[in-house]
Amino acid sequence: MSPVLEPNPQNGQKKLLAVLGLMLAVTVIVAVVATIASP
Repeated sequence: MSPVLEPNPQNGQKKLLAVLGLMLAVTVIVAVVATIASP
């Protein structure tokens, strides 16, 4: 369970950056795999 409002703004910002970084990493990995898999 995750609260919508973080009591600590800095912690919330770090969590947001972590989520954005994870999404970016997944996008890059998918793009690399697609490039390798394409003939």
